[in-house]
Amino acid sequence: MNIQEYFGRISYNKPRKDADLQTLTAIFQHHIQTIPFENLSMHCGEPIELDLQSTYNKIVRKKRGGWCLETNHLLFWALQELGYDVCILGANSYEPAEKGYTAEMNHILLKVVIKGESYIVDAGFGGAYQMWQPLMLISGKDQPQVPGIFHLMDDDGTWYFEKVKRKHYIPEHSNNDFPDTPELGNIRKIYRFTLEPRHIEDFQELNAYLQVSPDNILRKKSLCSLQTTSGLLALVGWSLTEMKYNYTEDMDLVNITTLTDEEVEKTLKDKFNIVLENKLVP
Repeated sequence: MNIQEYFGRISYNKPRKDADLQTLTAIFQHHIQTIPFENLSMHCGEPIELDLQSTYNKIVRKKRGGWCLETNHLLFWALQELGYDVCILGANSYEPAEKGYTAEMNHILLKVVIKGESYIVDAGFGGAYQMWQPLMLISGKDQPQVPGIFHLMDDDGTWYFEKVKRKHYIPEHSNNDFPDTPELGNIRKIYRFTLEPRHIEDFQELNAYLQVSPDNILRKKSLCSLQTTSGLLALVGWSLTEMKYNYTEDMDLVNITTLTDEEVEKTLKDKFNIVLENKLVP
């Protein structure tokens, strides 16, 4: 495993500097704009191994993406190689349908400390809830980014990660004046976490479970999303969503196309730079 090969994969060619915030932000943005958040392996009959060498070979050498356990683990390795003070944290994601957080830890994220300041870095949430810059670990402060306003709330050691919703404009819909989810209120809860350091081994059981459990969204739907310079691309099943952030003030432009089986394969290659070895069943 070679950091220069990783830099090549994420198209990062700036000179290596100190382990500072500016370099962290640049590497992070290259990572999320070149490595898709995707679960295609489990819809191609490929097992997902949760060891660093397998993840590196899959994402860096085979130019695939991965889900949070893979893409954040790879980023963790890269930041360690570059001399950052970084650790893995575990989170419980919010399930809108259940109106609550999962009982079990089901997400990983990273905490990076630079000059005594802590930042949350997460390259593995995908879609419209993907942060574009490291977030300062400060409770109650609005942190505006291109995708929207994020904030972290601390409640006695449990941290909550949330995003302020924006309206969506979908050209083929006549009534477009609605937020991105039908929940009441304008805050989208994303996940909660603590600052207890974790090890990738803590997630081996989760990795195995998610690949066989019929109830979880990752088994039900094939997902592939990638952040772009102005928004995001997301392929869910046969549905391709192209989103442009802040198309007009406080509103995102959303175009949705339904693809045929042949178009799915072509779209993965053309838009996500993914060529699968096995047949995808969306």
